[in-house]
Amino acid sequence: MKKINSYQIALGFASLFLILSLAFIFTGKLAESGPLLILFFLSLAIGVRGYPSAKGFSYTIWIFAAVTTSLFYPQVLTSMGSFQFKTMIVPLLQIIMFGMGSQMSLDDFTGVIKMPKGVIIGVGSHYLIMPLVAFGISRIFNFPPEIAAGIILIGCVPSGLASNVMSYIAHANLVLAVTIGAISTLISPFVTPLLMKILGGQYIEVNFWSMMLDILNMIILPIVAGFIFNLFNEGKEKLRGKVIQMSIFFIIIVLTDLVFMKAKHADVHGFLVALLKSLSWFYFLPMLGAILLRHFLKGDKKLMGKILSMISMVGIAVIISIITATGRDSLLKVGALLLVTSLLHNLAGYSLGYGVSWLFGMPEKDRRTVAFEVGMQNGGLASGLALQMGKIATVGLAPAIFGPLMNVTGSALASWWRSKPPKEEIK
Repeated sequence: MKKINSYQIALGFASLFLILSLAFIFTGKLAESGPLLILFFLSLAIGVRGYPSAKGFSYTIWIFAAVTTSLFYPQVLTSMGSFQFKTMIVPLLQIIMFGMGSQMSLDDFTGVIKMPKGVIIGVGSHYLIMPLVAFGISRIFNFPPEIAAGIILIGCVPSGLASNVMSYIAHANLVLAVTIGAISTLISPFVTPLLMKILGGQYIEVNFWSMMLDILNMIILPIVAGFIFNLFNEGKEKLRGKVIQMSIFFIIIVLTDLVFMKAKHADVHGFLVALLKSLSWFYFLPMLGAILLRHFLKGDKKLMGKILSMISMVGIAVIISIITATGRDSLLKVGALLLVTSLLHNLAGYSLGYGVSWLFGMPEKDRRTVAFEVGMQNGGLASGLALQMGKIATVGLAPAIFGPLMNVTGSALASWWRSKPPKEEIK
């Protein structure tokens, strides 16, 4: 007789919790079904880890458990005493971006030279298809103005971090994926506010310079800090290379604080104070941290990668949970329709991204890459921007839904493509 393992037991409990929760729902006892639904998702997340074909969905199911908790018990995830949990969103996003930067170097951008056609098509398609599809959805469906603005916002941000993982699973062009994602992120301080001003300005007031500053602070500076950390943690670069890179990073920080002057109408004294803060946090601190960690971890980059990966995963789940709890009332009013439109937006990105790259005669591996880079968005950045606007409970709802949804569809598409290796790979 075959022995039942712990994963099968977890799936058995998941089935039981689902049946009981549905029984409560059908008898009109919705509040009582909450704990059972949470237990269902938790058990399911544990159970699927025992099966290689479904293991990749475990993290997304954990997010569903967190979102369910947010919907049934929003007070737990909105505040504790006078402390508002939404203030954690920007620092968490910065940590996630730092983790991304710390796993990269300037060598990752050599893909622009090696495959300029793919990069241009990928980045161009991303910033044309997703904003225009979002604008079309906002016009067709009768959402409140701030909800509609959130849909457009998720369409205007750069590609999501998970797209690289999906490209790897799907036998796509990983070098191209990393390059498209990096370039779309680096130009986002200019492109995202401009697109949002043009397409979303009719729904909410969009301050171009303030949004540019927010993106620089939430995305670019933490990535720069990650680059600096990696530069000193690796210790492979020669002195001349370090000087050149550190000079580039210094210029980026100075330019960011010049944007601060423009956005905040600051004087020279305000600029210098902001510059000193930026240099302390994003220039000198990562340098010192890398040197210390290199000493204590003995250069164990794999362990460092695991730690940063875990922090990123937990951070994304916490951000989505806080936004869901904060915007619970609005979400209950438009949740079903917003879910449908987010799915349409996401699938349109995959389909049109693949279609455009096919029209330009790109190989199958590159088509898959462009599909993921177009269809998967940086929901964390959109959430952070919604918070900075002071509209996390409305503008932040579409990003909160789009994030988990794209992980489900992306994982499914990547798994399907994995079973169908590209023709050029077979050859």
